[in-house]
Amino acid sequence: MPIAGRWSKKNSRKYAMSSKAKQSFDRLLGDLNEAQRQAVTQLDGPVLILAGAGSGKTRVLTYRIAYLIAGGKATARDIIALTFTNKAAGEMRERVHKLVPESVATMWVGTFHSLFARILRREADRIGFSPNFTIYDADDQEALIKTILNENGVSLQVHSPKLIAYTISRAKNAMISPEELQREADNPLKQVAATVYHEYMRHLRRLNAMDFDDLLVKPIELFALYPLVKEYYQDRFRYIMVDEYQDTNRAQYLVLRELADKFKNICVVGDDDQSIYRWRGAEVRNILEFERDYPACAKYRLEQNYRSTPAILGLAHSVVTKNRERHEKKLWTEKKNGELVSLVSVYDQREEARLIVEKISAEFRKGERKFGDFAVLYRINAQSRSLEDGFRIEGIPYIIVGGIRFYERKEIKDVLAYLRLLVNPADTISLKRIINYPARGIGEATIAKIDAYAREQKLSFLATLDHVEKMSGLQKRTAERLILFARLIRKYQALQNQVSAAELASTLVEELGILRQFKEENTIDSATRAENVRELLQAIHEFSAAGGEENTLAAYLQQVSLITDLDTWDDRANAVTLMTLHAAKGLEFPVVFIAGLEEGLFPLSRNIDDPRDLEEERRLFYVGSTRAKDKLYLFWAKNRQRFGESRSYKSRFLKEVDMNFVTTEESPTIARERRGQSQISYSYDAMPHYEEESQETVEFNVGMRVRHQTFGKGTILSVEPSSGGAKLVVNFDRVGKKRLVLPFAQLEIL
Repeated sequence: MPIAGRWSKKNSRKYAMSSKAKQSFDRLLGDLNEAQRQAVTQLDGPVLILAGAGSGKTRVLTYRIAYLIAGGKATARDIIALTFTNKAAGEMRERVHKLVPESVATMWVGTFHSLFARILRREADRIGFSPNFTIYDADDQEALIKTILNENGVSLQVHSPKLIAYTISRAKNAMISPEELQREADNPLKQVAATVYHEYMRHLRRLNAMDFDDLLVKPIELFALYPLVKEYYQDRFRYIMVDEYQDTNRAQYLVLRELADKFKNICVVGDDDQSIYRWRGAEVRNILEFERDYPACAKYRLEQNYRSTPAILGLAHSVVTKNRERHEKKLWTEKKNGELVSLVSVYDQREEARLIVEKISAEFRKGERKFGDFAVLYRINAQSRSLEDGFRIEGIPYIIVGGIRFYERKEIKDVLAYLRLLVNPADTISLKRIINYPARGIGEATIAKIDAYAREQKLSFLATLDHVEKMSGLQKRTAERLILFARLIRKYQALQNQVSAAELASTLVEELGILRQFKEENTIDSATRAENVRELLQAIHEFSAAGGEENTLAAYLQQVSLITDLDTWDDRANAVTLMTLHAAKGLEFPVVFIAGLEEGLFPLSRNIDDPRDLEEERRLFYVGSTRAKDKLYLFWAKNRQRFGESRSYKSRFLKEVDMNFVTTEESPTIARERRGQSQISYSYDAMPHYEEESQETVEFNVGMRVRHQTFGKGTILSVEPSSGGAKLVVNFDRVGKKRLVLPFAQLEIL
């Protein structure tokens, strides 16, 4: 519906559209299909846009922003656009700039974490923090939790700091307090985590630090404590745009509800079929129940796909429709041709890697594609090893997304710890990391003594270093080193406001002698570490050179703390991309290989029994399949080594696909094995979770572990061919040896 001359009841602001703006709108809308145009021009009130994979959701969001601004409905300052990755935020900002160039400077476009961190920097003092608070990553969280466990005499071997951190994070995302977690703790891990949770939050406040979850939780606390602050941001952001709404967790849902409560101008874009982050707190119900939360919402479906072939879309749709929790929609495309999806069975993971490499090599040699056109996706990172071996042997360049990131390398984290301490003197976790780097002869015993004195005197760790001469039990030489370290930190803290971030970092690294030390070590590894530190200094230089009030050392450290795997991925490199299916979300490639489609691996065995987890695994298959533009390969191996076992079975997802969209292929080894029929086989449902029609050819061998419904678990001792079916002798753990006849035994292979 045209918006010229309309009165916005929500905003009570009337506006008129100029003829120039009208021409601009006509040009903008001409780039959109009908469904996209409807979604773009519905400006007031809540809007739900169900955007299938490759349907142009980023275009709709950016055109909607441009439509608001160009028509005078809103200024750039009135709009906040939230995404989940810096890559998506950068793309959105760039597209908006092309449409309405003058608007970008005052518009808030970024990730949830970066934009709410920006709010918290402004309002930190209201909730007991200073604006220079540190953002702790996973390593920092674990270090702090280790400290708390040690202080309370809890064994790190019995209770994993990583699992405790994960439990606390899930609780925060679900808005569960330490007291609530304590009440619902039904196992030892949760009981310890609940106790640590309370201490953890107290320590964070003392250290003037927040973790990633706090960046979402603290704004909710802020708005609850200060209604006028909430109203300020409600007035500030009259129009709210949210990308990938299906990935929001409870905290994100609540903070968005608070921001949108006054004007209700919230537009969310997402696809419930691509909700794949339940394991880290995302709640698909947020998008499924949006209409319940906002009964007056307008709803649009973007179903025209601009990415994939009909076969790829048909295959993906045939699987995801097995889910019950979803909005009804079906992608379609104007593309009329394209290859069928290839379903390839291989003997093991080595043959899987070899065939993938061969297929990529063959296409590359034709001259029709470059290496950067290919992506290999897998369920877990451990699968990359055999794939890497295959690419190395063939000499094909590849990039792994999700390996050790640049900013996670030790030498980088060490330098960043110094810089973080300069910005936030209360950051004891960073201080302890570098108090003996480079080596100063300051060991764990000395740190423990300083810790004890700091608690006794109620001082920060850094402030305690000014009193080391008063501490008993410290050698004079150690005390002198500690004093020199404290002076070094104080000196560079004072320099912060006098020189640029780049000058400060370069001078500090020079004085510490880090690069000199690497040079003296004179190894390949030390040379690489030195190059990494130089690269860090160059990055800080480029950040500083951009100029502006926001280009401070504190701003740089915040930017680094919120970097994701995709932000460091060079998508322009001519190399095959290897990544997990989760990491691939939002990306697209001409040719995609999905490896390891076996039951227990994809879907993961731990997610098979819970219907909600299984539906998420199915959505993950849908996401992986729809990354492909032209060609999709699905691989499964009959013998994959995992947990000491080798036999594997075809994923249930491969049994759910519509075979009209598929062509099947056997590896040479599988073909030879089938022709030779060298092993006993029969038709049998290998996984009891399957439907009755799901039958596989299963081979039983001596030494295999099996389960019988009556006799329990056992080991196969012998296999004897017989005209009535193979006879097995099985030694069961509870009842001893039994002779069974196939296929009547109904054994399950473990």
